[in-house]
This record gives sequence, C-alpha cells and structure tokens, in this order.
Amino acid sequence: MEIRYSLTTDLRVKLKQPLGTLIRGSFVETTKKIVNLMEKEHPTRVISVGDTVSKNLSKTIFSPQLVIIDNKCMRKSIQPTALAAERTLYVKNPPATITEEAIAAIQEALRSTQRIKMVVDGEEDLLTLIVIAYAPENSFVIYGQPYEGVVVVKVTSDKKAEIAEILKTMEEGSKT
Repeated sequence: MEIRYSLTTDLRVKLKQPLGTLIRGSFVETTKKIVNLMEKEHPTRVISVGDTVSKNLSKTIFSPQLVIIDNKCMRKSIQPTALAAERTLYVKNPPATITEEAIAAIQEALRSTQRIKMVVDGEEDLLTLIVIAYAPENSFVIYGQPYEGVVVVKVTSDKKAEIAEILKTMEEGSKT
C-alpha cells in the first residue's frame, strides 16, 4: 500500500475549517437547505463522504452517486450502514493519509455511471480532498462537520486550485 499524501500538523488545524458552505441546524433543517441548494444549483454529481451524512442523505433525499464511508462515527466503529449501490469498492487508507489505492478507486468511481459505495479500511475524511480534485465541475461534495452541521462544497476551478495547493503541501510532508 503506497501512501501518496500525509497530513501535516499545520494542515490538521487548517482542515478543521469547512472547505465549503457550512449548513448549521438540525438534521431536518440541514436536509431542507441542501434540497433547496440542489434545486437552485443543479449539481452535475453529488458525492458524500462520511457514514452519518451519507446515511442521512440516502434516507431522506436520495442516494448520492458516490458515497465514501469507513463504518465509523467520530472514530468509533458503528454498525455498517446499508446504502443503495450498484457496486461496492473496498480500499485501504490509514488515518491521516491518502493512499494511491484510494485515489485510483475514487477516479474509477467518478468515471462510472453506476451508483458506487466505497468502504474504507482506515479513515475516509481526507478523501474529501481527492473527490474535490477529481469530481466534475459543478458537482457537490457533502460531508459532516462534527458538532456543527453539514458542509456542501461546490466544485469549481478555484476550489480545485485550492485543493491542489493543500495536496502539494501534503505530498511534500510525506517525503520528509
């Protein structure tokens, strides 16, 4: 398993900030706001990262084209979530890293027209960066912000450039 990117101490602090629009409120309130945003923006694709947000989206709104989960909530193991998918991919991705295997699986999933569930052995949080880097523009990447709400990232060329800089820092960090 080849590790491509490693989280640096500086980035650990920076990445606690939302990468997109933070939607605060109860589950019902955030769901309603996401639906309104989707009706307004008509995203190309919708990708969710995280067990709770993926489960909640699938239960109430729709099943995203790609869901990335690790069968954990707040780093504690949970009962695997039943999510609708035409295909399931399994990858290894240790905490605080991004592996080549995970990158390749995300690229494959984003090229597919199938509804895909990716189950990560390790940690899925940082894979949000890879999804943003490779998702088509005008896609929505949705993930949970612990104790605050849900974050919706609209993929744009500017957002991709911002993520590329973060990944460059992580790549340099993994070489040291």
